[in-house]
Amino acid sequence: MATYITDECINCGACEPECPNEAISEGEDIYLIDPKLCTECVGFHDHEACQAVCPVECCLPDPNRPETEDLLITRAKSIHPDKEFGEPYPSRFRKSG
Repeated sequence: MATYITDECINCGACEPECPNEAISEGEDIYLIDPKLCTECVGFHDHEACQAVCPVECCLPDPNRPETEDLLITRAKSIHPDKEFGEPYPSRFRKSG
């Protein structure tokens, strides 16, 4: 699932610099996430970085866009062809606890 930003967004911008894929941009009223660039931070973190810094917790996995971990890491590798992701790579799907 690509992450999306709900209408609860207060337009603070805390999320934008946290995105490793530059998928977040300022919209007219709230920040937006480009689902073609979002990897839910798979390959970079064991959590969604935008949600971790959001003061109103409005960065959520989009239930209308179910995506597997394999699809997300494939997307990350395509966006960052020069990055070595290694194995195992960080993923919220494998977060312990």
